[in-house]
Amino acid sequence: MANSKASSPTINKKKSRRDFLVLTTSAVGTVGLAASIWPFIDSMNPAADTLALASIDVNLGPVALGQAITVMWRGKPIFVRHRTPEEVKKVRMISEKMLLDPEPDSDRVREAKWIVVIGVCTHLGCVPSGQRPTDNRGQYGGWFCPCHGSEYDVSGRVCRGPAPKNLIVPPYEFLDESTIRIG
Repeated sequence: MANSKASSPTINKKKSRRDFLVLTTSAVGTVGLAASIWPFIDSMNPAADTLALASIDVNLGPVALGQAITVMWRGKPIFVRHRTPEEVKKVRMISEKMLLDPEPDSDRVREAKWIVVIGVCTHLGCVPSGQRPTDNRGQYGGWFCPCHGSEYDVSGRVCRGPAPKNLIVPPYEFLDESTIRIG
């Protein structure tokens, strides 16, 4: 027993030194690993030019009643239409039972006279016609996809065709009466 008591302080000293070395080595290794991985993680952040396209402001002042404009946002066409009171009345009379993807018009707009949708058909990604007055707008008066025949109303809701979903409403807000921010 006397022998084990004499070696005990030496073993404790070696054990505490070993614990210190293990902790120090682990800490240095963790910091080194984090420093070597950081460039890879940082490279996954969006580039500055992509962040610049994250939102756009659109001046609605020059858009006449019944007119539609197309703006680009994140590489996608955005259809903005200044709806007439007749168009609003007609689109609100359409029964949701006849829609392929039922959704009330009031849930798709911030102000009744303006509709803002991403101009990409939800079937195969074509760009529907209907932005110009001379375009085929289909029997519902909104947009018509010439590729496969999907028809949308003036609210961007799919009424007929192979498209399974309504045109997507992007996130947007009115900054004032004549300016919206998309994104």
